[in-house]
Amino acid sequence: MSLFTYWMEELNRTNNTKTENKAYWKDYFNREKELYKKILASGSNKLTGTLSELAKENNFKDYEFVGYLEGISESLNNELTDLKKLDENSKIDLDINFEKLYYNMHKAKASWLWELEEWDGVLPQEKRDEIYKEYKNSRTVRKGPKVGRNDPCPCGSGKKYKKCCGKRR
Repeated sequence: MSLFTYWMEELNRTNNTKTENKAYWKDYFNREKELYKKILASGSNKLTGTLSELAKENNFKDYEFVGYLEGISESLNNELTDLKKLDENSKIDLDINFEKLYYNMHKAKASWLWELEEWDGVLPQEKRDEIYKEYKNSRTVRKGPKVGRNDPCPCGSGKKYKKCCGKRR
């Protein structure tokens, strides 16, 4: 069984109690937070090594580190190898795009990550504010003007809206 498959099974495990699940995820997110702190504090957007080395170095099990890779994959400049093919000896070479990472942390609603003070040394506050504004705008729904009953139908038929697409069926 691949590490990715094992990770997916772990995500869907139902034989743990609610308390055990909560404790597991709290611990996982704390380890993830520590890894992000380490990456941001280093100022380097590179993370390289074998999957097993990186997992051990950052207090993850191999399959958990595959889960971490799944989470960060959208924030990379380079494409990550197919996660399903990774094993403990796979070479990992991450080129992290910090702007994408900051944006995706908002998208994931991970305030414990975007609020890290280590961001100060990576992205200036103005840039983080700009990225946050971009994120907020991407979620704003803007409706077009409402078509009135007696207006021409937007489908282009030439009929009034009430006699065409607005007709009750």
